[in-house]
Amino acid sequence: MIRHAVSIFLWAVGSLFFIPVFFIVVLSIFFLPRKKTADISRILSRILIRLMGIRLKVSGQGGIQPGRRYLIMGNHQSLFDLFVIPAAIPVCFVGVEAARHFSYPIFGYLIKKWGNIPIQRKNLKQARESLRIAAKTIEAGMNIVILPEGGRTLTGKMKPFKKGPFHLAKAAGADILPYGVKGLYQYNKKGSYLLTPGEVVVTIGPPVSYEKIKDYSVEELRDLIFETIEELSRS
Repeated sequence: MIRHAVSIFLWAVGSLFFIPVFFIVVLSIFFLPRKKTADISRILSRILIRLMGIRLKVSGQGGIQPGRRYLIMGNHQSLFDLFVIPAAIPVCFVGVEAARHFSYPIFGYLIKKWGNIPIQRKNLKQARESLRIAAKTIEAGMNIVILPEGGRTLTGKMKPFKKGPFHLAKAAGADILPYGVKGLYQYNKKGSYLLTPGEVVVTIGPPVSYEKIKDYSVEELRDLIFETIEELSRS
């Protein structure tokens, strides 16, 4: 009963804070440069998750090199990845996400305006076109976040990785920036409204240079990054 009451309270606090945050970010998207909007979103995300009971601990930020472009990959534990990852990773990025998200009222328009890239995983031709667009986005100098599990974990353990992100990595010629999240699944599991306040750890690994992986097969690269992220998520 106490956990239910705490969860309702945290959702209420988070919702009250999120309303002005939403309008601030929307206005920023339309009137400010993308990097400035990302900086504002990072600060507001940190405040939001703290109000909702997440004590965020981040390590490994020092390995990120200014001016480099990255394909950012990590494990997908919770809906709250949406706020924790921008709060933890200090670079401007767009995302690759499920095409159905772009049909949602308002939200779909905003993520398209931001520059996120839709991917239809069940349609191979459309998926390839999405990866081509993503490769051009990286070549133009923008970082991209892609979650290779393709969806949130149901057990707390990482799901097998899809191959698509690693075709993208080889096509774009970008370094991979891996990160691991620990504690967010315990905070909020898929399909549950219950929240368990506590520490969430994001460990950012050293970038994996394209020069190191350019001769890897897609399967070899997938396995390497899976092992890397799995280790980071236990840190």
